[in-house]
Amino acid sequence: MTASSNTLITPSIIAKESLMQLENNLVMGQLVHRDFAKEFTKVGDTISVRKPVKFRSSSGATRVSSDVIEGSVPIVMDKQQHVSWDFSSKDLTLTVEDYSERYIKPAMIELAQYVELQLMGLYASVPMWTGTAGTTPSTFLELGAARQKLVEHAAPQDTLNAVLNPAAALKVANDLKLVNTQQKTQTALERVKVGKYAGFDTYESASIVNHTVGAFGGTPLVKGGSQNSNSAPQANSQTLTTDGWTASTTGVLKAGDVITIAGVYDVNPKTYQTLGYLKQFVVTADADSGASTGDASLTIAPAIVTSGPYQNVTAGPADNAAITVVTGTASTAYAQNLCFHKNAFALVMADLDLPDGAAFKARQSANNLSVRVVKQYDIDLDRDIIRLDILFGVKKMYDELAVRLTG
Repeated sequence: MTASSNTLITPSIIAKESLMQLENNLVMGQLVHRDFAKEFTKVGDTISVRKPVKFRSSSGATRVSSDVIEGSVPIVMDKQQHVSWDFSSKDLTLTVEDYSERYIKPAMIELAQYVELQLMGLYASVPMWTGTAGTTPSTFLELGAARQKLVEHAAPQDTLNAVLNPAAALKVANDLKLVNTQQKTQTALERVKVGKYAGFDTYESASIVNHTVGAFGGTPLVKGGSQNSNSAPQANSQTLTTDGWTASTTGVLKAGDVITIAGVYDVNPKTYQTLGYLKQFVVTADADSGASTGDASLTIAPAIVTSGPYQNVTAGPADNAAITVVTGTASTAYAQNLCFHKNAFALVMADLDLPDGAAFKARQSANNLSVRVVKQYDIDLDRDIIRLDILFGVKKMYDELAVRLTG
């Protein structure tokens, strides 16, 4: 579609072009579960996404009723991001292609990058972790170890993705010996696809986030036995009371650190049999240690469940069970590549209200994405001001559908 030299580009045209450019420049945003919430139009609105009910079978002829507990994951629409600029009215007489190339495309690349960073930042809520801290993953076996964890936790194998930083993607591409033929019509997702490797569709991303490990030290232990979430098995997290850390340490653990607990082994979520390795838990909030015994109250995910249909460990932690931080060396940063099924993460985008006082305004929604455009005239500067806005929320949905592959 091309506008003639004497035809003004309308807000509808700008909104449609902006939406297309946003979608074309998403990578991670194309690989996760995308939902669209028309009824939520303000920053701070929250939606709840239901998680499926689990049951556990019973033996024998006598009927045993299962407790039905429905869980949900709240997603807060807390991210309104915009790009704004001013221009002359003459610019609106450009062709759609020229206007898009000069203004809309770079604006939507910036907004798409912001969405990507928010999704990549969800690594900090993922408990399953593999790789060698400080070593770039480069082999079939290293990526295969991530896939093994997903399969052992009953992740569907139809849509498994690995998003890697450039260093890891280069080594995978070299192993595959792929020849990438760039085409003008390629989307961002197509441009960064490395290929099929170790059961994953692998992609390169410059938006992989580094995680800095907490300043942990001492001999950390569980403080008190019987710490579990059996009474609330669908809880998204729980508190774990610990001690033995280096005393009076700010940030003894950071949100995103992964720990294991001696004697607490992971189980297959279908058979409830041990997987032979310790369960991994992610710390979901920064924690400081106390001044006397180095005590620290940790918020961890998933919650510890020792029985019933939501059982996820062989046994709960014993008093004085040793705690190990597996994320790497204290106070050191490592890349957090992500391997996941698309339903591990959600991107929910909402329609923003169209302001009553704006004459030049439009909103475009398609494929579970939405963009709003508003223009206003500045009489003092004799310039037009335009802004493009998106409103969205991101969330990790399922612990068992994602693995962090450290670098």
